[in-house]
Amino acid sequence: MATISSRQAFKDYCLRRLGFPVISINVDDDQVEDRIDDALQYYIDRHADGTQKIYVIRALTQTDIDNRYIDMSPSVTLDSSNNATEITGVTRIFPIQDSQATINMFDLRYQLRLNELYDFTSASYINYVLTQQHLRSLELMFTGEVPIRFNRHMHRLYIDWNWGTSEAPAGTIVVAECYSTLNVDAYPDVWNDRWLKEYATALIKRTWGINLKKFNNLPLPGGVTLNGDKIYDEASEEIRGLEERMESEFGAPLEFYMN
Repeated sequence: MATISSRQAFKDYCLRRLGFPVISINVDDDQVEDRIDDALQYYIDRHADGTQKIYVIRALTQTDIDNRYIDMSPSVTLDSSNNATEITGVTRIFPIQDSQATINMFDLRYQLRLNELYDFTSASYINYVLTQQHLRSLELMFTGEVPIRFNRHMHRLYIDWNWGTSEAPAGTIVVAECYSTLNVDAYPDVWNDRWLKEYATALIKRTWGINLKKFNNLPLPGGVTLNGDKIYDEASEEIRGLEERMESEFGAPLEFYMN
């Protein structure tokens, strides 16, 4: 069996599963395309393989400071392979500033580097690492993480800090840990996913049943009787089973949060 690697091949496969061309599938081409879009959207939203973790790196511009948010629209967001991708969630950010501009000679970190880490050949970095971890723990205890807000339909990453001040001046590098959708054009192997093929076929079958329900029990030449209700009920049961399998077998594991 050939591997399905395009939308058209995926569409033809789903129709063949329903009996085409041996029997006529009473579904419009636009309806088939819509059901494929529905199946793909459900797959991306629920399947563990429908999204990927990426890190988006941005340097704050004056426009970002004036807007007080970072634009995360697909047109300016790229994944690790430089493919346009849609961000579905942002978990945290890592602001990276120029140490020369943000640390003065009276800062504890500056003194630590000056007095204990001036020479890697004669000083141990173990104490430095432990001290940095201790300082980070104190920072999290008294300051906490920078609050962020993100909505996938707005494509805006709001960061609740002092925009344009020494905390977030123009040029500050922000690394955002994000989850993004898979670009099926860049990764066509998605079309060959077994669950996706079954789910899209069931959605098309249910639409077929809806179309035939208005002609239910209509006799045709040769003694054949249309039964759209049966097709609809079978498809609905298949969809229900596939969605239950998604939750129990293919869904992404829940993340644990501690306050």
